[in-house]
Amino acid sequence: MVELSAAPYPFPFEADRAALVIIDMQRDFLEPGGFGAALGNDVSRLGGVVAPLRRLLLAARAAGLFVIHTREGHRPDLSDLPAAKRRRGRGPLAIGDAGPMGRILVHGEPGHDIVPELAPEPGEPVVDKPGKGAFFATDLDLILRNQGVEQLIICGVTTEVCVNTTAREANDRGYDCLVLSDCTGSYFPEFHDQALRMIQAQNGVVGWVGHSDALVAALAASVVHIQRRAAS
Repeated sequence: MVELSAAPYPFPFEADRAALVIIDMQRDFLEPGGFGAALGNDVSRLGGVVAPLRRLLLAARAAGLFVIHTREGHRPDLSDLPAAKRRRGRGPLAIGDAGPMGRILVHGEPGHDIVPELAPEPGEPVVDKPGKGAFFATDLDLILRNQGVEQLIICGVTTEVCVNTTAREANDRGYDCLVLSDCTGSYFPEFHDQALRMIQAQNGVVGWVGHSDALVAALAASVVHIQRRAAS
């Protein structure tokens, strides 16, 4: 066990029972022409998440940490899309409409894909979710419990919506959650800050908030330790 610097107090990280959960790093949210841009958002604000998250992802892979990705989207026939969800937003493009990267937030379309820098590797499950939370109407909980996971390192977008919802769902299911401030992002900086404050409020009512530097260092140290043991 390694204590990582975090708020409201250090996070007791145990790699053998932890998973890195990367939320919705999709082209539809991060790139021009996607759903995020159609809603009038400045998608460049999310671009800053990619580099630190890629660094963390590479460190997690090197250390053998279990990695899982999520994507928000819907079936091509939109049978799993509530009418109320499709009505909200009122931008020029709605979910299911044709856009520059294919139909908006629809399985199999280019915009539904995870950005290339963070593309899943073989053995890293991808959970397709129809809602904001990664546990709703998915098999995420089953996958995590089958892997013996009790701690979640949560990253991705957006901080106040899908990240926050997933952390709250996880908390209710008994998982310890560490949300990384530099590996999460929002179209609205003030929402990002407030969402992180909500997670750590009241002595960690939802979970912990930390920075990827501490985790990357801990993962690198674990790799060195494993290599030394193998060489001895």
